[in-house]
Amino acid sequence: MADLLLGQVLSFTDDPFAVGPEAARHDRHGAVLIENGKIAAVGPADALRAANPQARITDYGQCLISAGFIDAHVHYPQTAIIASWGKRLIDWLNSYTFPEEMRFADRAYADEVANRYFDLALAHGTTSMCSYATIHPESVDAFFTAAQARGLRAFAGKTCMDRNAPEALRDTAQSAYDDSKRLLQKWHGQGRLSYVITPRFSPTSTPEQLAAMGALWHEYPDCLMQTHLSEQTDEIAWVKDLFPQSRDYLDTYESQGLLREGAVYGHAIHLTPREKDRLREAGASLVHCPTSNTFIGSGLFDMGLAQSLRVGLATDTGGGSSFSMLHTMAAAYEVAQLRGQALHPSQLWWLATIGSARALHAEHRIGNIAAGLEADLTILDLASTPAIEQATRRAETIWQAIFPTIMLGDDRAIRATWINGKESRPRR
Repeated sequence: MADLLLGQVLSFTDDPFAVGPEAARHDRHGAVLIENGKIAAVGPADALRAANPQARITDYGQCLISAGFIDAHVHYPQTAIIASWGKRLIDWLNSYTFPEEMRFADRAYADEVANRYFDLALAHGTTSMCSYATIHPESVDAFFTAAQARGLRAFAGKTCMDRNAPEALRDTAQSAYDDSKRLLQKWHGQGRLSYVITPRFSPTSTPEQLAAMGALWHEYPDCLMQTHLSEQTDEIAWVKDLFPQSRDYLDTYESQGLLREGAVYGHAIHLTPREKDRLREAGASLVHCPTSNTFIGSGLFDMGLAQSLRVGLATDTGGGSSFSMLHTMAAAYEVAQLRGQALHPSQLWWLATIGSARALHAEHRIGNIAAGLEADLTILDLASTPAIEQATRRAETIWQAIFPTIMLGDDRAIRATWINGKESRPRR
């Protein structure tokens, strides 16, 4: 039986970074028809009710029906260490990340954290995510098993490191290639799962390991490749010392076959003019992680890059300080303000939905409400707390109604999620 969801429906017909808020479509009395896990139609409620009298109706009243949030850069193994006090990136990795990631050789522990992570993400309205695992194949199996059980469209890969990490977290160029290839062949394209080739970042990979990952990506060009780029200034100086032959940080990847469409670079804050030009020419994607960038003191991302590059948005759990994409949108707004870039609510919502889908080359499947896309939806109460309700009550436009939830909202705003056409109420 088809499902017909009633409420305020928000979708996009174009890119608000290109054409402004007019890129969004808002039906105050709208409806979304779901059949066989996909969106069959979207439009005015009265018309869709009349055309589908047999559909099972779920009336969400004045709640907002949106595409589910997509978190384009996550470290699910860092779930337990979120909000740990730290100084700078390298200190944080050594003090918290690496000791925690060592525990993921234990499949039972990996399963426990993966399930906890997905429960937290879904409670905040996130319906797809792209995650780093650890060097342990067990950590990838745990993530994909938990995602598959929930019917999620999810992306992940084994993190590869063969230097500048504890011995228990180092692999080799050959073992990274072999493990990654085996996991890719096991999981990529299974249901709604996608494997992502994942060197952590240049400081923890030798040129030989980066070349091995480039060779694997050449063999499987339909996969994504994810890594980190230009997050902190001291990191960039470290990369310069480690790769004296490279023109810049991006060149450490480019020279090893790790720059083209399908490359997804987290952070990308301190880019040189050459790096910006090459990223554009290659059609690469960037992912903005605002809460992480402020929490660890990395810097302020230039959202002007969204005019010419695929840019997504991410929590960067657990360097980021929240599991919530609402909180992440709020942080993105504040970071842009500090750069003199006032982001419109339509642009923020785009980044958290179709923008992230585009960064992951999945916009033909998820990230918007349109016929033929997979039915991953988030239902939001735009009056979830007294503070938000009093602001929403004064709103004269849909964006005035949405913006208080962006700035003040949390998991209480998430009324329900729909995953692959099935309703899932958040766990508290």
